Amino acid sequence: MNDQQHKRKEAIALTYVPGESAGPKVVAKGKGKIAENILAKASEHDIPVHEDPSLVELLGQLDLNEAIPEELYQAVAEVFAFIYRVDKEHKLTRRQ
Repeated sequence: MNDQQHKRKEAIALTYVPGESAGPKVVAKGKGKIAENILAKASEHDIPVHEDPSLVELLGQLDLNEAIPEELYQAVAEVFAFIYRVDKEHKLTRRQ
């Protein structure tokens, strides 16, 4: 087995409400069983999931409810763009 197979699953949940907060913030994070619970909740609520181990490593250093530092805005913006595209495609598919 390689290192990826031995590494515990890790997940970070972000939120961003334009006009309500200055930028995205961490609302949940965890490894192992907690990460599995975060991903299960996302699935239950049809929230798209984006896998990016490097970004998870960086965001994992932040505290809960901590705003994302400006240095990470570009990377996080790409994730939100991905989620927006997936959500839009999902809504179009449901209408058909």
